[in-house]
Amino acid sequence: MKIRIYYEDTDCGGIVYHANYLKYCERARSEWFFTLGLSPQDKEVGFVVKSMQIEFLHPAKLGDLLEVKTKILELKSASILLEQEIFLQEKKIFSATILLVCIKLGENKIPKITKIPAFANEIFKNLQKD
Repeated sequence: MKIRIYYEDTDCGGIVYHANYLKYCERARSEWFFTLGLSPQDKEVGFVVKSMQIEFLHPAKLGDLLEVKTKILELKSASILLEQEIFLQEKKIFSATILLVCIKLGENKIPKITKIPAFANEIFKNLQKD
């Protein structure tokens, strides 16, 4: 997924603010579903980040065109481990390993981990083939 860096993405020096890299990764994950006319959540379940390891390698600046690449490392019944990298041209500038878990609102609206629904599991399995 391509992302252009706008003024709103940067600090006063024109460098991308660190938290925005996480937003770019989130957008790329959501795009998996949106390109198929689906949503990354349904009425009962959704995905949340359980853990994340990130590395900032090089800065991006105002006007840069970035590409977010996502790879599935491991797919389990209730979680998915991803590697997401952001590139400026061919240079890797950001890397993250992200563990997502599928949650369902239980009694008293308290979230609990649940199995990934069939519609999402099918999307992930097809993405693993790429």
